[in-house]
Amino acid sequence: MTQRVELATVMDRLAVDELVTAYAVAVDDGDWAAYRELFTPDGRADYRSAGGIEGDVDGVAAWLAESLGLFSMRQHLIVNRRVRFGVLEQDAGDTARVGADYVNPMRLAGQGNEDHGGAPDFVCGGRYSFGLLRTHDGWRLREVVVEEKWRRLPTP
Repeated sequence: MTQRVELATVMDRLAVDELVTAYAVAVDDGDWAAYRELFTPDGRADYRSAGGIEGDVDGVAAWLAESLGLFSMRQHLIVNRRVRFGVLEQDAGDTARVGADYVNPMRLAGQGNEDHGGAPDFVCGGRYSFGLLRTHDGWRLREVVVEEKWRRLPTP
């Protein structure tokens, strides 16, 4: 590999990492406009394994806004990111696949602990599969699939 190719690969990895981080921040902050901007126009997300829906980015963003409104605090921790780059013949741009594990603690709203106190009421974990496409505006999400593997519910 030449130094130029190696540098381009490092820059792509940093951009992909930033996109995955922006995804977590948008969901945690409830910034659904920012969430939508992270996707390609044909982008889709699948949260069915976590009890959610699958669909286009607008429908999923609306569902997330309603569903996650139950929680006053959300904090996605997305780790162990594995990035694979490729080129699809039918696409004009480069593609990437990212597999990453997550842990997601959340605090239920209205439990008297919204002011930085109290532990999370609900914690889940699993694996994300992100499909990305390089566009004229940079890397964008084409697909997000959640594979929830476990959850801890509030104790009564």
